[in-house]
Amino acid sequence: MKKFIVLCAAAALLLSGCAGNNGEMSDSSLSITDSAPSTPPESSTEISDSSPLITESTPSASSEDGEISDKETSGKEISDKDISGMTTMELVREMGCGINLGNTFESCGDWIRSNDVSAYETAWGSPVITRETIQGYADAGFGVLRIPVAWSNVMSSDGNYTISPQYIARVREIVGWTLDSGMFAIINIHYDSGWVNVFPENEEENMKRFKVMWAQIAEAFNDFDERLMFESQNEELGWDSIWNRWSGTNGEEKRRSYELVNRVNQAFADVVRGTGGNNSVRHLLISGYNTDVELTCDELFKIPDDPAGRLAVSVHYYDPSTLTILEADADWGKAKTTWGSGDDIAELERKAQMLKTRFIDNGIPVIVGEYGCFGKNKTRDTIESYLLDVSSRMYGIGACPILWDTCNDEYDRSANTFRRPEFIKKLLAGMISAR
Repeated sequence: MKKFIVLCAAAALLLSGCAGNNGEMSDSSLSITDSAPSTPPESSTEISDSSPLITESTPSASSEDGEISDKETSGKEISDKDISGMTTMELVREMGCGINLGNTFESCGDWIRSNDVSAYETAWGSPVITRETIQGYADAGFGVLRIPVAWSNVMSSDGNYTISPQYIARVREIVGWTLDSGMFAIINIHYDSGWVNVFPENEEENMKRFKVMWAQIAEAFNDFDERLMFESQNEELGWDSIWNRWSGTNGEEKRRSYELVNRVNQAFADVVRGTGGNNSVRHLLISGYNTDVELTCDELFKIPDDPAGRLAVSVHYYDPSTLTILEADADWGKAKTTWGSGDDIAELERKAQMLKTRFIDNGIPVIVGEYGCFGKNKTRDTIESYLLDVSSRMYGIGACPILWDTCNDEYDRSANTFRRPEFIKKLLAGMISAR
């Protein structure tokens, strides 16, 4: 995946309806939406020097005017089905097929100078999310909503990495609506203005930041039941500054980079389990090496030790990126506009089988946290064919595929309906019947 860093800049307009233009890209991202628009809105509110600290009792929801609400939205009785005894493999299968609430709570950028959570929520083009927005995903048949979050937004400036209680309250509200709708939910640390990309430059301080943030997140969401899953990171774990897969070296540098990825993921599991309560048995999602299939299936990638034995692994699927991202030829590859050849399907099946052999056959469930196909240089038939093939192949091996979707993609967040409902029915048909 690292070979294609340059494609992010070339393809920045593909998803610009939510991400804006000329954004700062994640080094390892093929999902070019992890970028902040460089042009600020005409009016903005200055950020204060400090944000309110998280109190011992975290509010559960926020009202429309941004104030904390006493309403409890933990969604503990969303279904008559008892999931408490499910293994993580069984729970991932129960999820079926999912969708991302992309370019929303992970939106970030220095130009967003406001203490208002909604300023970030809407910065990359999304309208303010409502209960009806969430219900629309569930009504269509999706089983899990992945909610990417940039927790450093409106973070205190006291050096203690204190997350804004208003930000936590708003994400709690979204999680509550998700569980109330009957879906599962996944929250993570997602790009977050890119500080994880430079993790090796100051490992001690960045590890402290990572642990402090996850301790706060875990405590704030501890009361939610097992339908809420925590994901350690997005796709930033794995660093060219240590080892580049294309450099031809597979020795000490590669080992060092993998060991750091493994340490970060182990720290995530240890911190969450250490908060006790529901988190002592919560199902956790471990980020693969840059969430790349081949790199994550490498024997150097390790699943953390976990006393609860409730871990899954996360990968993303945007292969081949010459099709899914690239709109014009680049120096590293020729833009591909068609999908479905024998070679195309063989490569997809090869990578699906890698995941099955390395993880699923060994009792470790897999969640494909993102997959997608974008660009104006391919037909809608090509895009749909690709999405249907990827989702069906991944579901077929026992994985949970989660479609990457932003406000201008499949779902109309203003109307709370899908733009192409017949396609969504096709996407979900096989998985709904199998659940």
